[in-house]
Amino acid sequence: MTTPRITIFDTTLRDGEQAPGFSMTEDAKLRVARALAALRVDVIEAGFAAASPGDARAIEQIARTVEGPVICALARTTRGDIDAAAAAIAPAARRRIHTFLGTSPTHRDYKLGMTRAQVLEAIKAHVAYARERCDDVEFSAEDAIRTERDFLVEALSIAAREGATTLNVPDTVGYTTPEEITDLFRHLSTHVEGIEGAVLSTHCHDDLGMAVANSLAAIRGGARQVEVAMNGIGERAGNCALEDLVMAIRVRGDAFQVSHDIDTTRLMGASRALAQATNSHPPRNKSIVGANAFAHESGIHQHGVLQNRETYEIMKPEDIGIQTDGIVLGKHSGRHALVARAKALGFVLEGDALDRAFATFKLVADEVGIVDTARLLSILGDQEGGRANRLWSLAKVEIRAPLTPSAQPMARVELTHGERGRVTDIATAPGAMDAAFLAVSQIVGLPARVHQLDMQYVAIDPDEPAADGQGANVLVEVQVEVGDEIFAGRARARDILPCCVSAYLDAVSNAEAVRRVRATMPAREAVAA
Repeated sequence: MTTPRITIFDTTLRDGEQAPGFSMTEDAKLRVARALAALRVDVIEAGFAAASPGDARAIEQIARTVEGPVICALARTTRGDIDAAAAAIAPAARRRIHTFLGTSPTHRDYKLGMTRAQVLEAIKAHVAYARERCDDVEFSAEDAIRTERDFLVEALSIAAREGATTLNVPDTVGYTTPEEITDLFRHLSTHVEGIEGAVLSTHCHDDLGMAVANSLAAIRGGARQVEVAMNGIGERAGNCALEDLVMAIRVRGDAFQVSHDIDTTRLMGASRALAQATNSHPPRNKSIVGANAFAHESGIHQHGVLQNRETYEIMKPEDIGIQTDGIVLGKHSGRHALVARAKALGFVLEGDALDRAFATFKLVADEVGIVDTARLLSILGDQEGGRANRLWSLAKVEIRAPLTPSAQPMARVELTHGERGRVTDIATAPGAMDAAFLAVSQIVGLPARVHQLDMQYVAIDPDEPAADGQGANVLVEVQVEVGDEIFAGRARARDILPCCVSAYLDAVSNAEAVRRVRATMPAREAVAA
């Protein structure tokens, strides 16, 4: 028996972009579309052509330059919208018009002011008109889950009769449950007239946190297209997350008995492309693509993972396109993880040296949270009985930003070092932060480029006001590119600017520490031999 194949319909660039905080420029939408094409999604819903001239241009550019997926544009049930959609997708080799109309009592009465008969007539006229403009037409019964079953069957039957090739049943407000949606799709599969000539599609929102579960349940009920968005972005709480759905099908193929054509090794690349386009990164604990998805700090977990990754991982990080051992050294880490990381850096820890290093490691971890490479090398250097690997720390940063258009901001940075003492340097750059970063690199002697910077500004509890009335905490995590490698750094402070500079210094220090260890690795290996 052939395994049914699921069509992956990506709406990141339409429903995803409609959500507040996720707007993209035309160039950014094109970059994301190319990442989605590399991922091998079946359909890219590139936008809502009638929404703005910019959206229409972006759709047309994607249709003209992105090859592989079907390029789709959304349209309300009006001739003007359908014409705009048809014009925007015209350059595409494979194209689709997606038109929609609310069918639930709530939408009919309060949004549309239409009777049942008027809704059915609008579906009939505009699906037929869309089919004149394009051979591939999708119809969505907006708020289908809260629509009376008999009326939903009637509406979808009319759409199928007028030429709709895909019938979408959206849970527009994230209201349904897995059991309910499975039953609904089974009902539609046997009651909609003309269903044998169309594909049933599901589109679930995450208002109750069940978008992925409901989408998978719809597949069980007969859905053969799933509408998803990268990183789960979308209206309100978002859409079914593309990465969650496709990895659930891959990992639990025994449970779902369906397949897809997604190249999962491109998932992390697509997620990062979207994050860069929207300046919004998924939470650390986001499944599949979050920073912690393959990270382990607990000593018990680290011991298991070091023996066999399958003890605590049901998929490999390589499956989604990343290379990591997943071991994060922090206050919950145990001796096995410390020994393994030390060995990777060329240090052998055993006996009393291990006891001393572990005790020091725990003290440092309690203070800073995550023990990065630079701090770990400082600890390990002390244990060898030789000179410790002294760390740089930020003493002062001053910014002068002239008001004249031709002048650039200047940064004066003071760093302290265990051996070199206090070192000061000055740099100018187009941006104040760039100038401060450049001054740090000049002192440390290691050029670097910021690859990514995330900042969390957490205000103090209003019931416990600080003396200055604000008392916020800033946590900055930064990735810098040195050569062709990426190094991470982090810092926590009261003020934004010093915190960003300290995080950059932390990342550059990690890069410097790794390079220094690599330079001495042959000597270490010779001594060990």
